[in-house]
Amino acid sequence: MIDWTSPTALAAQANAFLRMNHVLAGVYFWEFTTSLDFDWALISGKKRFNWPMIFYFLDRYCLFFALIGVLVALDTTTKINCQALYTFNQLAGNAAVGLASINLALRTMVIWGNSLYIVIPLVIGMLGHWSLILQGVLLDASWVDSVGCVITHTNNKILAATFIYSMCFDLSVLILSAVKILSRRGRSQLVTLLFKDGLVYFIIAFFSNFIATIFMCLNLNSIMSVIFNVPAAIASTIVACRAVRRLSNWSSTGVEVYSAPQASRTAAPTQSFSRSGATGFSARPKSENPGVHIEIETIADRSSDNTFRSQRINDTASDLESNLEHKSEAL
Repeated sequence: MIDWTSPTALAAQANAFLRMNHVLAGVYFWEFTTSLDFDWALISGKKRFNWPMIFYFLDRYCLFFALIGVLVALDTTTKINCQALYTFNQLAGNAAVGLASINLALRTMVIWGNSLYIVIPLVIGMLGHWSLILQGVLLDASWVDSVGCVITHTNNKILAATFIYSMCFDLSVLILSAVKILSRRGRSQLVTLLFKDGLVYFIIAFFSNFIATIFMCLNLNSIMSVIFNVPAAIASTIVACRAVRRLSNWSSTGVEVYSAPQASRTAAPTQSFSRSGATGFSARPKSENPGVHIEIETIADRSSDNTFRSQRINDTASDLESNLEHKSEAL
């Protein structure tokens, strides 16, 4: 049986921890770089900047700087304050996990039309999540000559509670989204997009957090307890930010935007006629409402029946005019 606390095992696990984090950091930096055009479009004003994008930016950049801190802690050969560096890495990394959950919860609020019965419980859930994230220092690290920064102790109970809370919160958000979407008779492409992205996010985030929680609860040693925390944060952030970008790119096309059910009830179809004899039907909401405004216009040629009816009306009108002329002459 493996002695997880032996120097040989700790050295092997430290080497695996270093290599895995370098690979995962490279994956995230690639994802971060390839999506910078979206960030610049928001900053430069090419895309409309809405307040939920604040959490998108915080999520991306918290994890970005956390990974830089992790690489510094793993690669530095100069003595540094390891405790301060790991405290920053832990807070920024856990914040990325919490912000990813917020991005998913905001989509659910939109699906429910910002109903207070949904918004208030979700906000309370977010505050509870962040009360665990901001608990403070959950691990101890120190400098060891010829080795570098070494994690000496971890508070597995708080860390495990944070990840378990994340899984339960994400599950609640997914259920709320599914209940609302499946209760609608007609599901548009946008609603399907919201549900699929939320489902993909939940599956990836749930299993990555689940694996990290298992190793924290096993508490094999100080390295194995946190070895899967970074993969969980990276997976959650990448999927959550991709979902935000997909929704923003969809909305910017102007084809369809999701809105509350009240908006659809205020829409009244109107009919108009063009000079060319075509008939146009359009559905426009009576009041402006933020969200999805759908405008459909169908052009169809008049049928022969309509043409025949118009000719009969014209003939009747000409007969009426001739009768009036005869009556006026008689007078």
